[in-house]
Amino acid sequence: MNKIPVSLQLWSLRDLVKNDFTATVAEIAKIGYAGVETAGYGNLDAVGAAKALANAGLKVSGQHVGIAALRADLSKVAHEAHLLGTRNVICPSYQRELFRSGPACAQIGEELDEIGAKLRGFGLQFHYHNHAFEFAAVDGRPGFDWLLDAASPRNLLCQADVFWVHTGGKNPADFIREQGRRIKLLHLKDDKEIGGGPLNFAEVFAAVESIGAVEWYVVEVENYNFEPLESVRRSFEQLKTWGKA
Repeated sequence: MNKIPVSLQLWSLRDLVKNDFTATVAEIAKIGYAGVETAGYGNLDAVGAAKALANAGLKVSGQHVGIAALRADLSKVAHEAHLLGTRNVICPSYQRELFRSGPACAQIGEELDEIGAKLRGFGLQFHYHNHAFEFAAVDGRPGFDWLLDAASPRNLLCQADVFWVHTGGKNPADFIREQGRRIKLLHLKDDKEIGGGPLNFAEVFAAVESIGAVEWYVVEVENYNFEPLESVRRSFEQLKTWGKA
């Protein structure tokens, strides 16, 4: 199979992006990443960010957009996605306290389904990015199961974050196989840098490759043993060692 391209979730370098988006994405390109996943535009707006990314030769694998912005103006969200050249919009989280019962989780899924249907009308794919709390049992099932079952896969895809799946008590490889072609963007995350924590990435890659649906690997480093830019570089180099970048 063709090698899956690797992007970097810009939250990994949030302070650098906030101070100088243009210089930061240029450094990301030098490391060898093929793209980025946005989480806002740092010290720029969408137009400036699109220009900086194009100048750096980076694609946009997707953009994280909070639920408040998704509720407020989907046409703006769609415009910015097209401006950035991506078809992937991701809801990065939802209020934890609302995962209080099976029907409540299903109601979240229904809202996300409606948003995804509207974004599909703009030619976009909509994804939900998990943390660990969605895997806590409510009314006898993981909250995430209630959520995903309440939404059509054509309206809501699953951006699985392997570290948070693991932290939530689920084997990431098993989860990837269960969700199958619903996972097109996969967050690669470890305790700190990729390869230095508890994740069994060989199992993860085997599951991904057995299905063949993932379009982008997205590295995210939230905690660091080194300076953030060095941490994302080491994570990329580890993926190269494994033949995945």
